[in-house]
Amino acid sequence: MKQEMADKLRSGKRPALATLGTAALAGILALGVFHATPTRGQSPTPAAAPSPSAPTAASPSTPAGAPLTFEVASIKPNHSPDMRIAIRFMSGRFSTTGSTVRQLITLAYNVRDFQVSGGPSWIGTDKYDIEAKESDALAEELQKIPPLDRRDKMAALVQSLLADRFALKVSHGSKELPVYALVVAKNGPKIQAAKPGDTYPNGMKTPDGRVLGHGGMMGMMSGQLTGQGVPIQFLVQDLSQRLGRTVLDQTGLKGNYDFTLKWTPEQGAPGMMGAPPGAGPGPDSPPPPYPTGPSIFTAVQEQLGLKLEPTKGPVEMIIIDHVEKPSEN
Repeated sequence: MKQEMADKLRSGKRPALATLGTAALAGILALGVFHATPTRGQSPTPAAAPSPSAPTAASPSTPAGAPLTFEVASIKPNHSPDMRIAIRFMSGRFSTTGSTVRQLITLAYNVRDFQVSGGPSWIGTDKYDIEAKESDALAEELQKIPPLDRRDKMAALVQSLLADRFALKVSHGSKELPVYALVVAKNGPKIQAAKPGDTYPNGMKTPDGRVLGHGGMMGMMSGQLTGQGVPIQFLVQDLSQRLGRTVLDQTGLKGNYDFTLKWTPEQGAPGMMGAPPGAGPGPDSPPPPYPTGPSIFTAVQEQLGLKLEPTKGPVEMIIIDHVEKPSEN
């Protein structure tokens, strides 16, 4: 099944624009909009995935130690006044419309805007359209691996693209900042363990009613998050995005889960459809107020049996050491 996932983003200082339909219902977290190849419910204990910022293990189709790279990539400046931004991962392809280098960095390194420092001002203003294609062999290999591993491979591909075409060089650091710890609530978790082999025939659907069907996917809408056959880390990453603050997984929950989380978001809160990675308050900002219905904090505790506790912890920082504008092609 070839599934396109698009996330329509906007500048944090401009009114929200219409979103692409499939993004609201089909997207694997991580870097926000990674391709979620439908997979059956996985085994209860998947292997731990490496951090996207760490060296990524070579694919079976890639020589050991060699970085993952796109087979071909076209990058062109986007001078359109249209502020809508689309970032898509499809089977074997990656494309963006109107994205900035800063947004691509947050995508590639799975961080928010406040975690990126340094670099010239144009990385946050100049827009680019990108069309990139994986080799057929690599695309085939990516279809066969678990969602977390596939996400990290895609992160490595975008990192390589930035290094190759934008001469991006970064260094990594950490900073003690306010974070949230996701823990199991007093009465225990309420999320359901995914059944290995479950194909979810009545699962998530596209806006036109087409059943997406399989596990290993996250459905994202304003005020609603649905997981099918996904590890807790996917929930953690989505919460980090929506809250504008790093969330640390301290649940101890392993394996893959099915869950639905519904809450009443504040208009314009980070993580709403249309908001770019890193939009919203920084790590020192208090949680935003919610007008009616349960807040995301209450919903997490009442519906999932988990709890978000404010604390402090190390937050990864990406420091831009060098970057250049690409040559057009």
